[in-house]
Amino acid sequence: MNFETSITSDTDLLDPDGAAQRRRKRNMWIVAVLAVLAALAAAYFFFGGTGSEGGAAAGADKQGQAQTVSVIAPGRDTIARSISATGTLAARREIPVGVVGEGGQVSQVFVDAGDWVQQGQVLASIERSVQSQQIIGQEAQINAARADLQLAQNELDRAMQLVNRGFISKADVDRKTATRDSARARVGIAEAQLRELRARTARLDIRAPVGGFVLERNVEPGQTVTQGSGVLFRMAKGGELELQAQLGEAELAGIAVGVPATVTPVGSDRQFTGTIWQISPTINAQSRQGIARIALPFDRALKPGGFASVEIKAGAVTAAILPESAIQNDRDGSFVYIVTAQNKVQRRPVKTGIVTQEGIAISEGLDGTERVVLYAGGFLNPDETVTPKLVKSASQGKAK
Repeated sequence: MNFETSITSDTDLLDPDGAAQRRRKRNMWIVAVLAVLAALAAAYFFFGGTGSEGGAAAGADKQGQAQTVSVIAPGRDTIARSISATGTLAARREIPVGVVGEGGQVSQVFVDAGDWVQQGQVLASIERSVQSQQIIGQEAQINAARADLQLAQNELDRAMQLVNRGFISKADVDRKTATRDSARARVGIAEAQLRELRARTARLDIRAPVGGFVLERNVEPGQTVTQGSGVLFRMAKGGELELQAQLGEAELAGIAVGVPATVTPVGSDRQFTGTIWQISPTINAQSRQGIARIALPFDRALKPGGFASVEIKAGAVTAAILPESAIQNDRDGSFVYIVTAQNKVQRRPVKTGIVTQEGIAISEGLDGTERVVLYAGGFLNPDETVTPKLVKSASQGKAK
């Protein structure tokens, strides 16, 4: 080896250009070999290794290492459909009470807010000394008219006895008959005037037009009132109350008269059962809401003007129920991923419905027999092969 080295060295010394050329050829061979090795490594990386997602997924599928996902078969459950809303408590039929007659100074007030009254009961009385004297004077006029009537009747009776004897003419009898009839008419006029005075005086009593519960009292003794004084009392007819619940258009379409509801006043843990007795025929153009009026029995815990929440029982629906994690959303709407019999992922559009404690009801898109991906739907692609792992739903666990 020392000899060859010495010969090479001597040759290089004798022919330096040839030595340089040989070194360049040797370097080119080395570069070519490295390029071939790099190409082989790249081919292995893309086609046989783990360099891309597509290659990795294909390799995993070939080796039986598909991604494991949790799935549920939700089935179908019957769900009690309820609508939650808020509203204001009020009298079902509120009756304002004011001055009916000519008015005057209030002498007495007999009831207060919170009292029950009967129809026709006196709520307040107005001073009537002038009207009382007018009645007395009219009664005296009636007595005078009756006396004139009696006198005219007596004269007519005597004239009738004398006309047959020829002591009095038929014309005199006619005049006395007219006098008697005139006196009788004056008695009738006086009696009618007395009834009018008594009716006017009676209207000085402010009476309850209906039986019910007094909500407000806005008058005190000594106060001067007239027909322009406004409302002196407010009453709830029969004590009947209601909740005026504000509902959207879609919610109004899902209820009907007679549907039961549970009302809870703000600040109270008591619940009151009522029924819808009227649904607003119109919708507010600004809020897009209408009013459902819920009749309630009288209870002093229900205060008109107060605020309350209500849960309306709007029937029941049968649907598949999914947890929120299983439902995806994009610009095309809500959808879920289901796993087919071939363990392929498939996108399925759905329409969501009622939200319950167990999950969200699917009103359209599922019949409940599908295997729905429970988690990680955002990391899957349609037609991807997976290994499904069945998980029991909350409703299935309760049923068992």
